[in-house]
Amino acid sequence: MYEPILANYTARGTDWTVEVKAKGQTKTATAPDLVTARERADTLVEELLANDKKRTVVHTLDGDAVGFTAAYLTARLGLDNPVTAIPTQARTDKAPAPPPAAMA
Repeated sequence: MYEPILANYTARGTDWTVEVKAKGQTKTATAPDLVTARERADTLVEELLANDKKRTVVHTLDGDAVGFTAAYLTARLGLDNPVTAIPTQARTDKAPAPPPAAMA
């Protein structure tokens, strides 16, 4: 049976730790930010599975895949907070702006 590779990220102060598990083996690395940690995960996967061409890596942030995706995209885009970066009209947590008054 095919097993996915797990890459789990954990914040340690200002640094990040990534732990990659595959085929009963584990490798870890640290990085100064999440984007670099994601790149290091690719290196660890290559070290663990150099001869395997079929790979599926599941990236998680403290065990949460959706949390990793949100944090990683926020870091890649250089955003402070993904909610405040969305224009007000597209946000679902705010009522839409009223239409402009009709001209008489």
